[in-house]
Amino acid sequence: MEHVNQLRRMGLFDAKVPRYTSYPPATKFSNDVSGPVLLDWIDAIRPGAGVSLYLHVPFCRRLCWFCACRTQGVRSDEPVRAYVETLMQEIRAMGARLPEGVTVARLHWGGGTPTLLSPEMMTALADTIRASFDMAPDAEFSVEIDPNEIDEARIAALAAAGMNRASIGVQDFDPDIQKIIGRIQGYEVTRTAVEALRKAGIHSLNADILFGLPHQSQQRISESVQMLLSLSPDRVALYGYAHVPWMAKRQAMIPTDALPTPEERLTLFETARRLFLWDSYQEIGIDHFAKPEDSMAVAARSGHLRRNFQGYTDDTCDVLIGLGASAISRFPQGYAQNASSTAAYQKAVRAGEVATGRGHAFKGEDRLRSRMIEMLMCEFRIDAGQIAQEFRLPPTRLSQLFTAAADQFPGMVRITPEGFDILPEGRPLARMIARAFDEYEMRAEGHSSAI
Repeated sequence: MEHVNQLRRMGLFDAKVPRYTSYPPATKFSNDVSGPVLLDWIDAIRPGAGVSLYLHVPFCRRLCWFCACRTQGVRSDEPVRAYVETLMQEIRAMGARLPEGVTVARLHWGGGTPTLLSPEMMTALADTIRASFDMAPDAEFSVEIDPNEIDEARIAALAAAGMNRASIGVQDFDPDIQKIIGRIQGYEVTRTAVEALRKAGIHSLNADILFGLPHQSQQRISESVQMLLSLSPDRVALYGYAHVPWMAKRQAMIPTDALPTPEERLTLFETARRLFLWDSYQEIGIDHFAKPEDSMAVAARSGHLRRNFQGYTDDTCDVLIGLGASAISRFPQGYAQNASSTAAYQKAVRAGEVATGRGHAFKGEDRLRSRMIEMLMCEFRIDAGQIAQEFRLPPTRLSQLFTAAADQFPGMVRITPEGFDILPEGRPLARMIARAFDEYEMRAEGHSSAI
């Protein structure tokens, strides 16, 4: 109880802070990054380098009320088919622009619901990618799977295209909670999808589950986690539900008075966390878990864990190219995001233009602060020697940054000759501590609860 009181005094239960899947957060993107800037960054990629590709499919057959992603409902295949044609046009243009010898080490299809594509669309999209880019022999190809929107024909098409990792959204298995959040997805439906994927040779499986949902209790989340564990996923993301109806209007359908308090959210997280640890999963950062033999767990143990817009990753490519409406690209020079509106995106691509709508070019101490925040989020520590070497930073400057952050969280962090550490009891404050290294002004209402 005293630990909870300490966290309360530090402001954990009142704070709203970024998730720090990027630095600066996407809320700080501006119109300063345009198409010509993106093309300059593409041209600067080192010949022969490995890059990652992210393809965004913004459509869903139904809109889940809890979701805050950029998605739109669709009832027929016509708008989806037209979008895929445009996406393939962008793929071909990007492939033609890349420097010689660049290979794709990671490929991810996200959304929305990529699995609402027909098998024919999936095959055409995958064929276009392979015709436009050189794929690394050991490339990882992952796809977000909606168990309600998948069948054997589509699984076969994805397997034939080379998919070797699947990511399944679970959220919660309790039927009452599913009704309240607008996501009806029974355990049997999910298990059937998992079994079909494994039968097709897709043995690497990720899963997402949420805490902080309306009417969620310790008993309910325990039951959902144990049902998920029975499916034996290789990795699990235990995300906190972010209730931001001012950003995602569909969340107004969720009754606010049914949401757990911040203190209850912490209890729900700890309940689920203990179950994963008891089942021998390795804890990864603030909200992921993985089997010890999974590549993400290996990356965490070896210091190669990274963080991007999909959360934690073992992807160490310097360049991530986002294709599709609202997709975000990451370069050593900054971030570039395609137009969020599907109509605006398609208009630009069909006109032979680059669809970049906004982004952020690194300046000042952006790269330094980005790396320190990523270290905190991945390892709960900042390696002073590595930072000083990578950024040629004077020890006095690093000491200033460490001291300013430590002063805000007495007893929760420590400064050592090796660097800056978040103590085990301070880990629930990780996002708030990372905020102490963020030099941008922040409007609290633009972000979610710190727990």
